[in-house]
Amino acid sequence: MASISLQPDSGMAEAAREALRQACAELDRAEATGGAALTAQALCGVARAYGALRAWSTAEAYLEMALRWSGAAQATDGIVEVLCELCDTGVELAEQQDCSAPGSGRSTRERVRDHAFSASALAGRVSDADWEVKVLLRVSDALNRLGDHDDAAALQSRALERMAGSPRADVALLPSIGRLADG
Repeated sequence: MASISLQPDSGMAEAAREALRQACAELDRAEATGGAALTAQALCGVARAYGALRAWSTAEAYLEMALRWSGAAQATDGIVEVLCELCDTGVELAEQQDCSAPGSGRSTRERVRDHAFSASALAGRVSDADWEVKVLLRVSDALNRLGDHDDAAALQSRALERMAGSPRADVALLPSIGRLADG
């Protein structure tokens, strides 16, 4: 069940409140039908609505639920999409945390790196080769924003190889992206 806690004086724009209400209503409908893929999509919708309100930690929590539902649906494309959303949201959350207290976003940055690795490992299994390139570039961008420039460059190179038409690599044989320490 989705719940909304909105204070009348919260300062949120009416359009943002309405988008959140609609996303929560969609989640309620998806939960009533019991479909894992629809529930995952609805959870992503709620997460996006919270992201639009810059409530990044709440958005991340909904995306984590969406990831579990996508896994239950066994849909690689859905899992990869949620992982990409988690990367984008995590970067925003880490920046927000670091603005509040420098260094407090470290664990969030580690989660983003984990999600980026997972998404890049699954990218070769998505249904569309063009989307594979977009996934690689999207997670590369997230890593770049975190300062992991070497890992980001490795993913960009992989995306460029795919754009040049090289065949999909067996992702099990690809070296994993590194785990650079925060410095």
